[in-house]
Amino acid sequence: AGVFECHCTRRWDGWRNVSFIRAKRDFNGTVTSPDRGRYVEAIEDLNGFGQLSAIRIEHGIEEGSQWTEILQIKYNEQKTELVIINASISGDTTGGGLSRIESLLNKYNPEILLIELGGNDALRGYPVKKIKSNLDKISSLAIEKKVEVLLMQIRIPPNYGRRYVSAFENLFVEMGTQEGINLFPFMLETVALNKDLMLPDGIHPNAKAQPLIAEFMYNKLQRYVKD
Repeated sequence: AGVFECHCTRRWDGWRNVSFIRAKRDFNGTVTSPDRGRYVEAIEDLNGFGQLSAIRIEHGIEEGSQWTEILQIKYNEQKTELVIINASISGDTTGGGLSRIESLLNKYNPEILLIELGGNDALRGYPVKKIKSNLDKISSLAIEKKVEVLLMQIRIPPNYGRRYVSAFENLFVEMGTQEGINLFPFMLETVALNKDLMLPDGIHPNAKAQPLIAEFMYNKLQRYVKD
């Protein structure tokens, strides 16, 4: 999914990128305006609106059981005016996210942007310097619009070589020290190494992992999503 949920995730997937937005809705639950309200938009490289049905079929995740949906239900039950928007694209890269971020920021006017991109770039062996440059530009565009940026730490498999893995994963740590950017923990940290929670491909979390991911994201987002 892609950039923004903007549901963002990366792929070791492109794990998953989510976008949370606090916005007004009409009586049918549709977002009716881009007022700044409480908007958290996420950007990722896996699971976009158009991808959810296919992903459910392929990965055995029933409707209403995907972690973003579980999380939205929890916020709704707590009457937290937070709307999760998934505008991500399956297989997306930081370059793809950069090409869309400005129009997405203008469309949703989010208060918070969660960026979960970079995994697909790494899987393709893209230069770390270029990945960081794209993430810097995405973050800067959001910061210019007074949007709080959450940059998710992305992990990749060790078979890409110790030097590349170290350089790639450290770029997120380095960016997290920049003004206006908050380093956000990798959401599959406690899931990825548990075979019972992953699909046979070792890349995508299965249906059993969805509630755990939702709970993890809920806990980590609490400091940013406050009434």
